[in-house]
Amino acid sequence: MIPKIIAFDADDTLWHNEPYFDEAQEHFCVLFQDYASHQEILGLILNHQINNLPLYGFGIKAFTLSMIETALELTHQQISGKGIEQILAIGKELLQKPVELLPNITEVLEQLQGKYKLVVATKGDLKDQHRKLHDSGIGAFFHHIEVMSDKTELDYQKMLGRLECNPEDFLMIGNSLKSDVLPVLNIGGHAIHIPYHTTWAYEKIDFEIEHNNFKSFTNITKILPLLK
Repeated sequence: MIPKIIAFDADDTLWHNEPYFDEAQEHFCVLFQDYASHQEILGLILNHQINNLPLYGFGIKAFTLSMIETALELTHQQISGKGIEQILAIGKELLQKPVELLPNITEVLEQLQGKYKLVVATKGDLKDQHRKLHDSGIGAFFHHIEVMSDKTELDYQKMLGRLECNPEDFLMIGNSLKSDVLPVLNIGGHAIHIPYHTTWAYEKIDFEIEHNNFKSFTNITKILPLLK
């Protein structure tokens, strides 16, 4: 494997992210525990998030709007201004969470820098992702930052067009089989899955991937022998 460009997903690949969302949802469930069960509330939030993706996209702001819509549904549009304020506070807290790098990330980037053109390819809020990259202290390793509206085959093709890179010369590394692996394999690229201990329900798939251009490792340092 000798790619010209190596792209890394950001959330839950470079740094921790999903546990913060889990924590926010727990807070929301406590606020509205008198209206529905814990599982029912989580299901409603997920349904609103998925339904809102075409309009809001991904990220904390979209998540906050989906929480507000969930609260409106739970309370039959009777939620108070104070209740809306509490939901907004959950969203604002998420936007100020510290950036905690996952183990061995700096070591891996140090060994790859200079040998390959390194890129961040992620979804979410543009401003928030740039903030996290800045706060992480690893921004200088990357040649290009791409905050994508989604990670479909077309989105990857557009990005590769801007980077003047053929799919067969591209390697994507990420924690989501649905977003970081399948679309890249489908356009002829290479993908490595580094699973995270928790995954957003929307990003899960229910089948095994078998492909010559696909590998999976539990530790990101395992990619280094492939890229010498």
